[in-house]
Amino acid sequence: MMNGRGESDGPVVPTKSPNNAERTVAEAMEGRGSAKGNMSQQNASRTQCRTSALSALARVRQAARRDKEAKFTALFHHITLDRLRTAFGQLKKYAAAGDGVTWEQYGGGLEENLRDLHDRLRRGAYRAKPSRRVYIPKADGRQRPLGIASLEDKLVQRAVVEVLNCIYEVDFLGFSYGFRAGRSQHHALDALAVGIARKKVNWVLDADIRGFYDAIDHEWLVKFLEHRIADKKVLRLCKKWLAAGVLENGKWTESEQGTPQGATISPLLSNVYLHYVFDLWVQQWRTRKARGDVVVVRYADDVLLGFQHEWEAKQFLEDLRERMRKFALELHPEKTRLVRFGRTAKRSSKVERERARTFNFLGFTHICGKSRAGRFLLVRRTMRKRMQAKLTDIKRQLQLRQHQPVPEQGKWLGSVVRGFFAYHAVPTNSYRMGAFRLAVSQLWRHSLRRRSQVSRVTHRRMRRLTERWFPPTRVLHPWPSERFDARTRGKSPVR
Repeated sequence: MMNGRGESDGPVVPTKSPNNAERTVAEAMEGRGSAKGNMSQQNASRTQCRTSALSALARVRQAARRDKEAKFTALFHHITLDRLRTAFGQLKKYAAAGDGVTWEQYGGGLEENLRDLHDRLRRGAYRAKPSRRVYIPKADGRQRPLGIASLEDKLVQRAVVEVLNCIYEVDFLGFSYGFRAGRSQHHALDALAVGIARKKVNWVLDADIRGFYDAIDHEWLVKFLEHRIADKKVLRLCKKWLAAGVLENGKWTESEQGTPQGATISPLLSNVYLHYVFDLWVQQWRTRKARGDVVVVRYADDVLLGFQHEWEAKQFLEDLRERMRKFALELHPEKTRLVRFGRTAKRSSKVERERARTFNFLGFTHICGKSRAGRFLLVRRTMRKRMQAKLTDIKRQLQLRQHQPVPEQGKWLGSVVRGFFAYHAVPTNSYRMGAFRLAVSQLWRHSLRRRSQVSRVTHRRMRRLTERWFPPTRVLHPWPSERFDARTRGKSPVR
């Protein structure tokens, strides 16, 4: 557990007793760049294997773990030609590019292009291009802005993220799950479910940060990065991406704050920002101020906290609003909710008949239920809005696919239903999964009936088509406590 340091109005910084000898070792373990006279020569040969590259990053990780205050001054040389080549192989072939340069076009002269890119990076001649802004529909009907970076920006950002993750994966706290290696949305859901079941949680705070990605303060973000990164070339790259701006309808707009959603670097930068603004601060708050149990789960900017006492929850909410204001953030007044919830919530209620309320988190509505034995059971069901939005999209796609043969439609719909089940097939959600499968079958039948005035799509034929192409309704995920204990080997306490 990391302790906080500093005044309450500033960023909370990890502390540790200074150890100059250990810091010197940490910086030495990173490795050093080439001598000034040999700038064109890499520390490792061009044929350096992936194993040795990973071992170099492993030493960075060890140095970061050894000294929580060490500032890394030599990281840029880890952005090698091999790492850029690997980043290119990880890109999706048909993904959109902000500058119009496709994967195939860039790959046509890959080695020459990568050498030119690496040379521009080394000389400081690399220029970040503005992201092309597009909008995608959200489940509530609004539009979510996304920034599509150029292909070369994606390559460099992937390489930088791989290097910086070796440092920040050591620093990030256990209750942070968003966009981290080896952690997923289901791991966050498991931690929340286990925390509610095993801790004395009577109140749940659903905190929503209004427009988080668009509100990130660049000055604060750079200060947070400088707590661990002292390599000026790496910091200069991050500043270039922040200042690159966005291109919308052919018009360039300067980015004075925020980081574009969709950029490869954005998840890491947002996690760094919330690590100092929220994670370290809430860890300090519950250690110094909390008298009862407090459970914290954060996935990117989605924050859920469980409290034993109502007065502590209200005090925390007031302190959190003040904390967010100091760093140019704001809690959404309508979406931030404090609800009575938990295995002892009903018994502790002043009005015994008052029912515990529900809350949404990562696509699921969480409900206080009972098992067959009459014990508390956390029920998770797919959010109605998300399910309805998915069905609306399927209906629109079926209209565009009416000309396709039935087997081709069935194969596509089967993959859609299978993908929906892969995420939503959790225990206690069987009813919603069955309802979704039935609704997709009805949409398909309605689409097939419109193909001809003489309809031959009977209910019997539709059942055969559904059984042939759709996966059966069954639970695919284990109970939260089973997976949580298996992943942590029973040694990690509920955070």
